Amino acid sequence: MESESNTKTMRCKTCYEEYDPCEAGTCNMCYEMASEAKEQLLQEFKELERAYEQLDDKVAFLRLWSPVDQAHRGSPDPVFPDVVLVAPDDGLPPVPVPAHKAVLVNRSPVFKAMLEHEMEESRSGTIKISGVSYDVLRAFVNYLYTAEAWLDKQMACDLLVFAEKYQVNHLKGFCEKFLVSKLNWDNSLWTYAFAHQHGAKLLLDAAFTFITHNIHNLTKTKEYKELVEKDARLVVEIYEAFLSKRLNTTVFKYTSKEP
Repeated sequence: MESESNTKTMRCKTCYEEYDPCEAGTCNMCYEMASEAKEQLLQEFKELERAYEQLDDKVAFLRLWSPVDQAHRGSPDPVFPDVVLVAPDDGLPPVPVPAHKAVLVNRSPVFKAMLEHEMEESRSGTIKISGVSYDVLRAFVNYLYTAEAWLDKQMACDLLVFAEKYQVNHLKGFCEKFLVSKLNWDNSLWTYAFAHQHGAKLLLDAAFTFITHNIHNLTKTKEYKELVEKDARLVVEIYEAFLSKRLNTTVFKYTSKEP
C-alpha cells in the first residue's frame, strides 16, 4: 500500500503566507508583485533611454563647431571667425586664436561688455589676453563652443582662474569637479588655499573635508609651514571652521538626546 507523502510548505519571508516550494521561490502574491515591479522598472528604464537619446541629440544639435578645433585639424570648411584672441608669449610671436564675437558675448559677461562698447578690441577685431598661455587660451575658446576640455591638474587650475576672470561659471564648475576628483591628503592644503583665493566653493568644501579628517597630522606637513609663513590668516580660518563644526556637532548630539 502506497503511503501518502506529506507536502512540506514554507512561509514567505515577505508576507508570511505559506507556499509550496516546488511551485515557486516565493508565494504567488509576492511573485506577481515582483513581476509587476520588474516590468515597471523595465518600462522606466526604456523611457530613460529614450530621454537620454533625445538629450544627446539636442546636445549634438546645439554644439557649435569650434574654429580653434577646425584650424587645429586643418579642416577646409570655412567658419568665418570675426575676432581673434592673442596671448603674447615672451620673445615669441603670438599665435592668434580665432573666434566669433557672438559666441564670446553670449558665453562671457566680460567679453560682452568689452565687445558691445566702442573699445579698441571691438574696433580692431583683436583681443589681447595677458597672463595666460596659448594652450590655455585655446582650450578656453574651444570650451566656449563645445563645453569640452582635456584636463590635467595644471590645465584645470589655469582654466579655473581664466574662467573666473571672464565669468564663465560653467567652465569654472567643470574645472572644480575635475580637481575634486584629484584631491588627496597630500594636496588638500594647497587646494584649500587655491580654492579660497578663487572663490571655488565646491573645491573649498571638499578640500576642507580632507583636512579636517586628518587635522591631527596637519602641523607635520611641509605645506602647513609654508602656508603659515605665506598666509597665517588662512590657517586660523581653517582651525576656526574646524572648531565651529565640532561645536555644532556636539550641540546637535546633546540637544537631540531624549530627556
